[in-house]
Amino acid sequence: MRRREFFKLFAGIAAGWPLAALAQQQAGKLPRIGSIQNEPSELVEALSQGLREAGYVDGQNIILDTRYHHGSLERFDEFAREFVALKCSVIVAGSPYAIRAVLKETNTIPTVGIDLESDPVANGWVESLARPGGNLTGLFLDIPELAGKQIELLKNVVPTLTRLAVLWDSAIGTLQFHATEMAARSSGVALESFPIRTAEEINDAVNRAAQKHIDGMMVLTSPLIFNQRSQIADLALKARLPTINGFNLYPKVGGLMAYGPNFPSIFKRAASYVDRILSGANPGELPIERPAKFELVINFKTAKALGLQVPWQLQQLADDVIE
Repeated sequence: MRRREFFKLFAGIAAGWPLAALAQQQAGKLPRIGSIQNEPSELVEALSQGLREAGYVDGQNIILDTRYHHGSLERFDEFAREFVALKCSVIVAGSPYAIRAVLKETNTIPTVGIDLESDPVANGWVESLARPGGNLTGLFLDIPELAGKQIELLKNVVPTLTRLAVLWDSAIGTLQFHATEMAARSSGVALESFPIRTAEEINDAVNRAAQKHIDGMMVLTSPLIFNQRSQIADLALKARLPTINGFNLYPKVGGLMAYGPNFPSIFKRAASYVDRILSGANPGELPIERPAKFELVINFKTAKALGLQVPWQLQQLADDVIE
């Protein structure tokens, strides 16, 4: 290949690379993206896809370094320390545990958080949603509004619902639980709390709810609950407890219903934050976003097993049905 043709080809390829990443590449160092995630899943793939669509290819103009904690709380601090030592250009923290661990280790490395359980302002992680002010930005859920909608949907399928159990992770779910308490009062539903901190406590919590002849159960979100979603769905079905959860993957493993944000779209959206930071944006000036798209998923097979009729209007509203 002639010298002139080579430089034309190189210029054409380089033009598609984000400028900051290209600058680091030319300096002989690829920007490293450290990512702390639960487990290999469609969510992690959505993040990778978002990065590819933004022009980043692992091993070519970035290094995407993903660590999986698989629900082990001890791993969060370990991974955070490791990524700080590696001097990552950006860290993507996929849970409140991961965010907490990263912020404990660094207040300088830009961090993109994905968190469905926390209020970043109340936790002191950011100054405001519009202007975070530190090294953290990302996507956080507006919890109070979601709780009320989930109770309303469950009542549509269980019209006799007067007593509601709440299965929740007491290590990180206090904000969620209080929002659910308020929503239950507004709906005229009596609420009973079943907090857990470990997977070993789930079986007992669901069985105690069944023994109290509860009409239905809300299963709040957390990394622990996500990891144990199949177990929870199986136990609830055996206990004949109609359940609703915020993870749209929950009905796919046998849960009755889910209403919550589209999780793959959230992880894909997180890639746009990484892109802007690598292009020179200050994370403290990138507004925190609330997920805008919510989905209703219903498992008709589970509804039939529980002897429940899903109203036609609700069927029409569902984004996905599992039969």
